[in-house]
Amino acid sequence: MSRQDGSDRTVSAASVDDSSATLLHIDMDAFFASVELLDHPELVDKPVIVGHRSGRSVVTAANYVARRYGVNSAMPMALALRRCPAAVVLEPHMSRYRDFSEQVMGIFTDMTPLVEPLSIDEAFLDVSGARRLHGSPAVIAALIRERVQNETGLTCSVGAASTKFVAKMASSRAKPNGLLVVPAEDTVAFLHPLPVGSLWGVGAMTEKSLLGLGLRTIGDLAATPLPVLQKSIGEASGRKLHELAWGRDPRGVTLEREEKSVGHEITFEHDVTDVARLRSELLRQSDAVAVSLRRAGLVGRCVVLKLRYTDFSTVTRSRTLAEATNVGRRIYEEAAASFDVLAARGIRVRLIGVRVEQLGDGDGAGLGLWDPDDDWRGAELAVDSVTARFGRGSVRPASLLGPSQARPVGLDATKPNPRAGERGDANP
Repeated sequence: MSRQDGSDRTVSAASVDDSSATLLHIDMDAFFASVELLDHPELVDKPVIVGHRSGRSVVTAANYVARRYGVNSAMPMALALRRCPAAVVLEPHMSRYRDFSEQVMGIFTDMTPLVEPLSIDEAFLDVSGARRLHGSPAVIAALIRERVQNETGLTCSVGAASTKFVAKMASSRAKPNGLLVVPAEDTVAFLHPLPVGSLWGVGAMTEKSLLGLGLRTIGDLAATPLPVLQKSIGEASGRKLHELAWGRDPRGVTLEREEKSVGHEITFEHDVTDVARLRSELLRQSDAVAVSLRRAGLVGRCVVLKLRYTDFSTVTRSRTLAEATNVGRRIYEEAAASFDVLAARGIRVRLIGVRVEQLGDGDGAGLGLWDPDDDWRGAELAVDSVTARFGRGSVRPASLLGPSQARPVGLDATKPNPRAGERGDANP
């Protein structure tokens, strides 16, 4: 039977002390298969394999029903169908998986800017700084799971612990659709009964070597003298696994990359000539950039407007601020000022974007002797709190404009392509 079929699912009691478990590992449940089943609800209780039916193909993913037959990712499709002849095979759709991944990662960053993606369907989160706003780690995990299910129709499992690798192991034990909290003081008790092969970093060859030493559990490994381990599996690996077996892991959550700018842009399916609509899009993007900056604890001094016209010529205009900001109103006003210089009767725009450069630490934002954006900063921080609780779109930023200009962008008219809204300018 597969070790990934959910048969050993373990979840926490509501009364667990989660105060020390500020590192979360969140893993989507059978992600690819679950996305496909959104379009095939009649197959939810049947074994489903994602992949191509050709004889040489491999399994891309399998739902938990199929896993109970011993079907796993990367298995030859022919073998999978021999193990589970009744399985329904669905073709994969990678673009859909990426779209859902972006949506899910956005929910994570609504709760904390400290998100370290590991793959398309899992991430580490450090929620130590989010407790005052959202509650304890277990409450934050519950809010995330609720939002993911409500907004995407998918489920995820969460492990919460004081170290990254224990959080990851806990999320595996909580699958599917569960939450397992491991308080710091219970780390060793949680680890030591588990099979040695479940320790993060133990591959097939290392597991074989450990079993050859008679080490069946993580507790066995922990009790083995370090020189014995190092002689068998190498000096570095032996030391690393010995430390992990005792729950020692100093690594914290790190951001995926250092951002040199933060931006949003959209490519319209059809050229847009309505200046009011373009200004409304600038407003939306400016607000989105400001939210991204605040989540990351950053401010920026340079606001850049990007326009691409119908002939695919591209122009940019930048304005440098006297004081760095992460306030959407200020970013919008600077971008709009640049836009007004470029806009003319008959303008035909294919792409429009806003980004902020010259980034710095945002801890001191708004703490100067005179802050011209103080009122707007307070309002936007309040909107951040509402958005984190109820989701994006629960409060709209159109009120930043006067009533005569507060016209929503017609999404049915613009229909952005799959790159719409990407922070393409946010990478080094």
